[in-house]
Amino acid sequence: MSDLQYHVDGDLVPADAATVSVRDRGFMYGDAVFETLRAYGGDVFRWDAHAERLAGSAAAISLDHGLSDDDLKRRVDETLAANDLDDAYVKLSVTRGVQPGKLTPSPDVDPTVVVQVKPLPRGGVGSGPIWDGPATLQTVKTRRIPDAALPSRAKTHNYLNGILARLELRVSDADEAVMLDGDGHLAEGATSNLFFVDEEALCTPSLDGPVLPGITRAAVLDIARDEGIPVREGAFTLDDLRGAREAFVTNTTWEVRPVATVDGIDVGGGPVTTLFQRLYDERVEAAHYGGDASPAGGADDGSDGELDGA
Repeated sequence: MSDLQYHVDGDLVPADAATVSVRDRGFMYGDAVFETLRAYGGDVFRWDAHAERLAGSAAAISLDHGLSDDDLKRRVDETLAANDLDDAYVKLSVTRGVQPGKLTPSPDVDPTVVVQVKPLPRGGVGSGPIWDGPATLQTVKTRRIPDAALPSRAKTHNYLNGILARLELRVSDADEAVMLDGDGHLAEGATSNLFFVDEEALCTPSLDGPVLPGITRAAVLDIARDEGIPVREGAFTLDDLRGAREAFVTNTTWEVRPVATVDGIDVGGGPVTTLFQRLYDERVEAAHYGGDASPAGGADDGSDGELDGA
């Protein structure tokens, strides 16, 4: 990993030397937005959707960085090329930059842009997941921050809400936290979106609540529509999830990960989860590998999937 290069403010630099100013607002206040991306076959999966969400995050915190989507994509592509990476985790961050050390931001923005990468196994048909087995979920006391306090659709560097949720997992050693909203309804995982299957439909918490609009979440809903699978987005209880026929969680790096247990209660995967895994892989294969390759399983790079993207 030490020979990787990151993109920092327009320059490619060794990862060990990649730094930002201690006066950068992203460091001082978490005043920054980011996207977690996954590259397959040398290109980013669903770049347009990621770029749109990044722009929405910036607008939500009034960060007028003045950078075009093409400029940001060029920096990502340059970072992948410099590291000779076709399949990778990518984190693209845009901060409000270095400003005087006061809470109120200046309207004049000279943004700091950082692109970090990490190699991942090949995706698509026949590939192996980066996670080690189905996920175990644990409900936590930390509630999801309501929109009135911090826009849930803004993916910012202020990740303390998710960090506090993950800290609670130290007791159970679960893989992911189940976070509820202020009314006690299901919201999302610390870094993932929640799905479960009941007797009638594929269910997932609605974006009307404090739920990040995950890119993989949207891909799963697209697959469901194309396959004629009924979907119900709404307000659900913890008992709905615990009593589900099967469940899975999604994010950019995990893709579609089956759930084994919720609060120690067996849920397990099932045919619907398996179907979505297969169809997701087929879409990645078609979009990034030509659609006809069937590799023998992805190599294990030692990653535990502990990356910060939904």
